[in-house]
Amino acid sequence: MKNFAPFLSLLFLAACQRTPPAAPTAPTGPLTIAVPSQGAYLGSYVDFGDTEDDVTIEAIEKYEKLVGKPLAIVASSSYWGEQTFPRENLERITRHGSAPLVYWSPWDKPYEQEKGPDRFSLTAILEGKWDAYIDRWGDGAHAFGKPFFVSFGNEMNGEWFPWSGTFYGGEKGGPEVFQKAWRYVVDRVRARGATNILWVFQANNYSSPQEEWNTARQYYPGKEYVDWLGLSVYGMQFRDGDPHWAEFKGLLDYPYQEITKIDPDKPVMLAEFGVGEFPDFGDKAQWLHDAFAQIPKYPRIKAAIYWHERWQNEDESYSNLRVNSSPQARQAFHEGAANPYWLSEPLFKPMAVPTKKPTERK
Repeated sequence: MKNFAPFLSLLFLAACQRTPPAAPTAPTGPLTIAVPSQGAYLGSYVDFGDTEDDVTIEAIEKYEKLVGKPLAIVASSSYWGEQTFPRENLERITRHGSAPLVYWSPWDKPYEQEKGPDRFSLTAILEGKWDAYIDRWGDGAHAFGKPFFVSFGNEMNGEWFPWSGTFYGGEKGGPEVFQKAWRYVVDRVRARGATNILWVFQANNYSSPQEEWNTARQYYPGKEYVDWLGLSVYGMQFRDGDPHWAEFKGLLDYPYQEITKIDPDKPVMLAEFGVGEFPDFGDKAQWLHDAFAQIPKYPRIKAAIYWHERWQNEDESYSNLRVNSSPQARQAFHEGAANPYWLSEPLFKPMAVPTKKPTERK
């Protein structure tokens, strides 16, 4: 029997190659990332190390071969504790042909959750203590020049990150402090000329605690400060602590209805989604199959970013969210991503010229 493996390998590699985008005709100025009229962008965070910022082309290409499709969006982090602007990471991602998404987190080392505010607290930001860093970051974004997404202070309606409203008075003003800090940061960055940023307001799908004061809409800083609405939608991540295995539709349906009511027009991004491999509790392959089947039913979702990571917990158990945590999971993801609905490269359009500066806040 003739061995066709080399030929098939070449075909597979060719299928994963990105088709060079056609050169734009008659460019009219700076470009921004367009909201797809059909389909949605496929993206991922690809296990870029402990500080989520060790971006390499090799890791991106390895992941793309794993799932059989190029990524329209590649996500990474920029922690305030590093005091840097991730210029090299953004350059690598854009040279690869993807759009960067940066989770910009006011968080200090050792980056432990559920510890409360640190030196980058929202109050310290509002007091101007980090103006120099914010300005440097804005200068870096302006110098980079190309469009990219920024999710600042994500999952603020949870209780695990130090910028959560639970740490700033809760129902007695926690969300308002976050709103003010968001506006303060965005105003300073825009004042440095960084109009190439698309700001993503990323809430957790279900608030914790689930109380009215802590709903996503209470944290919303205003439509002039946000370009995309975002959600984190995770299935089971830990063997201990998670109450039960949850199906994808139940994790998305109500949160989607809730967040789209915040603004009637803005596109929605699943800025993080994923699930661990826990065969004693549920079928990860089926969860992924359901996710790819369900997401297109929500017309305002225009991008989805899968969280591809594996880590060890304090109890020595593992949380394996990687798409290849099992052959069945990889197959389900590969089949879902193959749908032409999922776009493998970003689309661009001319950037609108702002008619006026946003109102300055103090």
